[in-house]
Amino acid sequence: MGTVATLAIPAEEFALWETLDAVPDASFECERIVESGENVMPLLWARAPDGDALERALLADSSANDVSLLSAFDDEWLYRMEWVDHIQLITHMLTNSHATILSAVTEDSRWVVRILFPDHDSLATANEFCHDHGLTFDLLSIVKMEGDPSARYGLTGAQYDAIVTAHEHGYFAVPRRCSLKEIAREEGISHQAFSERLRRGLEALVEETLVVGQSSEVAPTARR
Repeated sequence: MGTVATLAIPAEEFALWETLDAVPDASFECERIVESGENVMPLLWARAPDGDALERALLADSSANDVSLLSAFDDEWLYRMEWVDHIQLITHMLTNSHATILSAVTEDSRWVVRILFPDHDSLATANEFCHDHGLTFDLLSIVKMEGDPSARYGLTGAQYDAIVTAHEHGYFAVPRRCSLKEIAREEGISHQAFSERLRRGLEALVEETLVVGQSSEVAPTARR
């Protein structure tokens, strides 16, 4: 049974700590993480008020090699690089625990990483590895998949069902093909209950997939 764990890892025990220290307003969000031998090659989005200062810090960061800028959009940049230091935990999880990194973003001076483990024993193995190697992390949440895809996106089962049901009925279509009252009536619940469930589900979905790791006071940059 798959298990999704959300871990908070101190940046100094992971990657790009020197960049985050030099450019405190910078933030990173991994688009993809690939393991290659002893190294990890992430494709990640970077945000910072000063792109030149960010790039200088990245090029000087001892945890990163072969830093390449792939795309630039206003105050957001897509980089490819190699992580070569302080990434033992991620390498172990990708190779020994057969885990899948669902997301990895910076938050203050730490990385928040959501990981899909094939079973609970794999998570326990990763925890033992950290203990044996003096690595630390905070376990923020743990959810068993139980065949339900909702956990992958930080939703409850009811929220997931509400979003999928609204989509199937054409609520999100343009023009809209039904109202929430009609869907709620068909589902046998009150309009208010269904509306609240849908709004909370959409909020959780956006937070987990679009703005995780960003300040709620800053609107995300649109990617073209």
